[in-house]
Amino acid sequence: MKTKSLIFAICFIFGMQVKAQSPFMHLDSKQGFLGGGFGVTWIDNKPYYSMHLFPEFAFSNFGVGFDLNLEFDAEGNVRTENFNEFSDYLSIIRYVRYGYKGDPVYARLGALDYATLGHGSIMYMYNNSPSYDTRKIGLAFDADFGTVGFESIYSNFGEAGVVGLRGYFRPLQFTKLASVPIIGGFEVGATYVTDFNQFAGVLSGGIDPATNNFKASLDDGSVTAYGFDIGLPVIKTSIAKLELYLDYAKFVDFGSGVSYGAIFNLNGLGLVDLRAKLERRINGDHYIPAYFNSLYEIERFKYNNSNGTVSSKVQQLQSATSVGNGFYGELLVRVLGTFNILGSYQRLDDHPKSGILHLTTDISPKNASFVARAGYDKINIQDEKDLFTLDDRSYLFAELGYKPLPYLIVSLVYNWTFTPLRDADDNVIDYIPQKKIEPRISFVYPFDM
Repeated sequence: MKTKSLIFAICFIFGMQVKAQSPFMHLDSKQGFLGGGFGVTWIDNKPYYSMHLFPEFAFSNFGVGFDLNLEFDAEGNVRTENFNEFSDYLSIIRYVRYGYKGDPVYARLGALDYATLGHGSIMYMYNNSPSYDTRKIGLAFDADFGTVGFESIYSNFGEAGVVGLRGYFRPLQFTKLASVPIIGGFEVGATYVTDFNQFAGVLSGGIDPATNNFKASLDDGSVTAYGFDIGLPVIKTSIAKLELYLDYAKFVDFGSGVSYGAIFNLNGLGLVDLRAKLERRINGDHYIPAYFNSLYEIERFKYNNSNGTVSSKVQQLQSATSVGNGFYGELLVRVLGTFNILGSYQRLDDHPKSGILHLTTDISPKNASFVARAGYDKINIQDEKDLFTLDDRSYLFAELGYKPLPYLIVSLVYNWTFTPLRDADDNVIDYIPQKKIEPRISFVYPFDM
């Protein structure tokens, strides 16, 4: 008992930083930080003693981030969901990257946070690991050669998953019009995305009593979408950029849609940076814009064992009729490099449960004595009362802390996430909400390499 009490006391005093890197933070060349510690985590009101290491390093255009998380119950047993798949061991290396999204060459292996292809009509803010208990190793690889280029995504090397590719070219770059300020940057692109996961097209099924595994009774197979887009940079200076675009997207064996809009970027010389996007969506029957979104891995397939029902994203696609058109808006604001907020929202004209919200904020000035950061996603929002209720359509990370020393953060973290349910063959057949509350004292030491 004395040993357990000592472990509990140490774990309570030394919390840890689970959120490895803010989505707004880029390590500069030859920078890194060491982070880690010990802590106690309440998962669905049950305490687990924790050890976490999350260093990150950057040198030249390369970067690597690690994420080792061990959770022990009161008997000293490691929580099995942390290491019950081979990918769980690989995901200790959270990512290896070259460059950043938007650079001439960009590659990232590991966790893919909010990946987008093109203007996002088919894939927008896709997250391959919305559940910490089922982390995946994916790949994003982009290259821009000036006249032509491509963006690509593969979601999961552990099993069949989502594959996406967008190729584009700037046809006027091959002519004498290449130097004309506006039309010279005219761009044409084509996108192809498919999901090869075994549950991607499941419409119905149940548990086979002979094997205790899920067996589909109606399965459309892989879900595939393709699209075409054009973009015209109306303004392109070192301070401001304005692009107009038009997208067409089509799901094989289902419907199609069109979207058009504008993207505006303002570089306020370090004072105020702004990115705004406004889009009108024209939706046909059996069509869902941005189908592969931040919670797609959760929505793809769920089997409710208590009542024997299946709910899947392809069911939504099949039943999407008379949903009407809609608007999508996005705003990113950075103030003095210390205050960052990103928000986006979708609402369809004639569909009462079509709201999709994404919020991310990071208020943690370098020399300030506090940190505040949060990320929130909610889908199928019906009205304002439904906006911030936490359920199986929500994902939330929030941390509020104080820095008694430059490299020490005393904070409280709340995480509303998901944990998987598996069949006899260890296939994930459902996700259920999981609440995690963590008091922490985090150690984060930045350094130059």
